Amino acid sequence: MIRRRAAALAAAGALVGLLLPAAGAAEPPARTVSAWLPYWEPGAYRDALAHADQLHTVSPFWYETTAADRLTAHPGAEDRAVTDGLHRAGIKVLPTVTESLGAEAVARLTEDPKARALHVTTLVRLVTDHSYDGLDLDYEKMNETATTPALAERVRTGFNTLTTELCARLHALHKECVAAVFPRSAAKERDEGPVYDYAHLGRTLDRLRIMGYNLHNALDPPGPLSSPAWYDDILRYATARVPAEKIEMGLPAYGWDHRVGDPARATHRTAREAEALRRRVGAPYALDPESRTPHFTYTEAGRQREVWYQDAQGTAAHLAVLARHHVTGTALWALDFEEPGLWPVLAAPRQPPPEPVRANMSTR
Repeated sequence: MIRRRAAALAAAGALVGLLLPAAGAAEPPARTVSAWLPYWEPGAYRDALAHADQLHTVSPFWYETTAADRLTAHPGAEDRAVTDGLHRAGIKVLPTVTESLGAEAVARLTEDPKARALHVTTLVRLVTDHSYDGLDLDYEKMNETATTPALAERVRTGFNTLTTELCARLHALHKECVAAVFPRSAAKERDEGPVYDYAHLGRTLDRLRIMGYNLHNALDPPGPLSSPAWYDDILRYATARVPAEKIEMGLPAYGWDHRVGDPARATHRTAREAEALRRRVGAPYALDPESRTPHFTYTEAGRQREVWYQDAQGTAAHLAVLARHHVTGTALWALDFEEPGLWPVLAAPRQPPPEPVRANMSTR
C-alpha cells in the first residue's frame, strides 16, 4: 500500500513538473532546508513532497556499512518511486550511510589502502547504480567507541583520508559529498565529536551537517534537547573552522518522554506525538525560558513522567543564533516528525538576537 501511494504521488509530481509558471508569477522561495527521511515513518515521503518548495536535499536513511565492501540496505531502500518522485519535485537525493563497525574496525579499514579503496569504490558504485545525487555519511559508532585519545586520533586521520578520496571520486562525477557529525566545542567537557576534524571536513565536503540535538538524551535526566546557548557554543567552534555557507545545523523535531527518577531509556516521541500527548493529558504549554524548549509533566500508572521536545516556537529562537553566525543551512531530523507550524518558521527571514548568547555549562 505504501509503495502504491508513493507511486501515485510521484505521478502527480510529474504532472506538476510539466506546468510552466504563469507570466509575471513571483519567483519561488529559495530552498533552504535539507531533511532526513526515516524509512520507518510511512508518511515521510509524502511530507517531503508537501514541502518540496523548501527542501533542496532529502537523505533517505537507507544504508549501513557493515564491511569495507558491504552496505546493508534497510527496509524500503532503493525504492525507485521515492527517488524518482523526489527528483521530479526538484529535490536532490543523497541517501544516508551509517556504520556499525566501531572505532577500531574503522581505523583498521581506513589505514589499509586496499580496504579503503574498496570501501570508496563500494560507496561510489552505490551512487552510480541508483542515480543518486551524492551521499551523506553518518558514521557515528566510530566516534562513540573511540575510548582513548590514541584511537580517536587513528579514526580522525583515517576518516580524513577516506573523505578526501571519496569526495574526489564523487566530485569527478558531479555528485555531492556530505557528512553528519557530532557537535564540537572548544570546551573539552562539551566536545562530543573528537574524531571529526572540522577544518579538514570543511575543506573536503560540500556540506557539514552538525547534529544539534540530544543535549539531554534518552539516558540522561530530563532536560532540553538543545538550547540557544549550546548552539552559540557549537557554531563559534564550527565557523572558526568551516565556511558558514557549508554548515547545516541539524534541528530536532522530536523529544524524550522520561519516567522521573528512573534511569531506564526514555521513550521517543516525535514533535507531533509529544504535542498530541500534552493535549490529551491536559498539561499546560510551557516554554523553558533558557533553552526555548517546550516541556510538560503528566502521571501514568501512578508514576510521574516528564517530556521535553522541540516545536516551531522554540526552533525560531534557535534559528536566530544561526543568523548571528551567518549560517543559513538547516537539516531536519526528521521528516514526518515535525508539527506543521515548523515549515513557516523555517521559511521566515532570520533575525539574530541583539546580544551574544553565552554557553551555560550548567545544562549538562
